Amino acid sequence: MVDGPVAFVLGGGGVLGAVEVGMLRALFRAGITPDLVLGTSIGAVNGALVAADPTEAVTRRLVRLWASPEASEVYGDSMARQLRRFATRTHLHSPRPLRRLLETELGAQTTFAELRVPFRCCAANIERAAEYWFADGPVVDAVLASASVPGLLPPMRIDGQHYIDGGIVNSIPIGEAVRLGARRVFVLQVGRIERQLSPPRRPWEIASVAFEIARRHRFFRELADLPDDVEVHVLPTGGLDPRDDSPWAYRDLAAVGRRISRAYTASRSYLASNLTDL
Repeated sequence: MVDGPVAFVLGGGGVLGAVEVGMLRALFRAGITPDLVLGTSIGAVNGALVAADPTEAVTRRLVRLWASPEASEVYGDSMARQLRRFATRTHLHSPRPLRRLLETELGAQTTFAELRVPFRCCAANIERAAEYWFADGPVVDAVLASASVPGLLPPMRIDGQHYIDGGIVNSIPIGEAVRLGARRVFVLQVGRIERQLSPPRRPWEIASVAFEIARRHRFFRELADLPDDVEVHVLPTGGLDPRDDSPWAYRDLAAVGRRISRAYTASRSYLASNLTDL
């Protein structure tokens, strides 16, 4: 076992981010708590709540949140409203439901300094064409920036700059965790890196495959370049459903409970087999 600060790294993945709740439950029940939390996209949403309450209780809160009507409203606009919005703007959905959800769960004025565990979240800065890490100021605005999926939600404007989903630049940020001093890293990912990619066969698959190559290339490169004194555990999801590859999978919240349960069982088994100090 490597001694040193423990980081939870929560990756992006939209509605598939429910699996991270199962992984969190497995970690907390194994007695593993974070000294640092990093998140990207939906991982920033889950991660911010963990940083605010780094105990098993947060998993019960997240289960309720993921299954709530408020969560359904995030991408709940009718097709007609989506098309009307997209005809005149750059996105299908209003950011207001997600903002309301975050403000209810975290507090509208909560800052990074008020969280119980240090938290960082990643977004892509449009004007600088660069990765950007939020580490201070209002948490809700930062998480909204990190989770602003292009085409689904509008870019988030903060201090005159515009930000979109952090998965564009750093979907599973293990390198940043190590840079900040973590020596034991638990990676909570949504399962796509567990699956082999296939050539695209449909128009909407082209962008998806291209994005997956970029996401996985950086993750595996950072994984291979880790210092010898860093221990990394990539927690398993327990498998994905073929329907998760649908372009409308982000609207499917019905499978939330199944995803959480599957990830918990798989991660609990992984931790019992791979950590000698449990």
